[in-house]
This record gives sequence, C-alpha cells and structure tokens, in this order.
Amino acid sequence: MSIDVQEFLTGKISKSLAVLKEELNTVRAGRANPALLDRIMVNYYGTPTPLKNISNISVPDPKTLMISPFDPKSIGEIEKAINMANLGINPANDGKAIRLAIPQVTEERRKELTKLVRKMGEDCKVAVRNERRTANDELKKMEKATEITEDDLKKDLEGVQKKADKAIKDIDDIVAAKEKEILEV
Repeated sequence: MSIDVQEFLTGKISKSLAVLKEELNTVRAGRANPALLDRIMVNYYGTPTPLKNISNISVPDPKTLMISPFDPKSIGEIEKAINMANLGINPANDGKAIRLAIPQVTEERRKELTKLVRKMGEDCKVAVRNERRTANDELKKMEKATEITEDDLKKDLEGVQKKADKAIKDIDDIVAAKEKEILEV
C-alpha cells in the first residue's frame, strides 16, 4: 500500500521538474530558441491557437527566429500576438514570414533573468516540499489505520525524504545550468 504513495510522489515530482524545465525554456538567454514562443496564443479565425500549431518556427542563425505560417493570411494576427506577449522583440514581417531578431541581453538584464530563474527554481522546490508533506501525511494515516507497521512507516518516510532530497538537487542542477546559459556572453 505504501508503494502507491511512493509512486504517486515520484509522479508528482517528475511533473514539477517538467513544468520547471518548460518555464525555464521561455526565459530568453540571448540565443534564439523556438521554445521562447511556446506560450504565444494567436487568434486564428476567432479561436486562440498555439503559434507552433499554425506555423513552422525555425532558427536560421543564432540570433534570429523565423516564423513561417501555414496560412499566409494569419501573418497579421501572429504579429499582433507576438507584440502582445511582451517579449521585448519587434517582429519584422516580409509578407510570407516573420523574423524575430533576438537582441543581445545587457548585463543588468542578465542579472534580472538569473533572479527570475532562481525564483522559478524556488517555487518548484516549494512544490516538491508540499508533495513530500502530503506523502508523509498519507503514510502516517496508513500507519494509524494499521495498514502498515511502524517500522514500514519509518522506512517509507526515509524513502520519501530521499526522493525529495534528490528532486531538490535536480532542481538546483537545472537552475544552475540555466543561469550559466544566461550569463554566457
């Protein structure tokens, strides 16, 4: 029975890590990265649609993103959605495609971005700690209801703690890698 709690915790932790990685992909580090546009929704014939579903996004060079819509009539809406996303990048429309020139990030902006990345990492750690607490509470309830023994409870609580510690170390590693990427000139 306690194995279910452990598996549930593992699933929740991996989801938290996946969300963190996804959020960190949207942080602009001075290099062109198609993930920068993942959260942009375009009003496509009255329906909010993810940009990547209605266009091809490519990286012709390290400082440029090129968006080639499948339907050329949607270029105006795509341009509007990019402007509304407040990316700090002005789209250049040539009638068939949109080019986004990724500007060089200033030192001050790099420091702001590293603070943002650390905050995202801290939020993820809080989520992991909350999941740990939930798992511990569940195990204690199971012991109280005599579904598991006191020895099993102690062993399972240690297992939960080890999983949480590993997840927090993984979060620190992910955040450190992103900070290194941001601070790279």
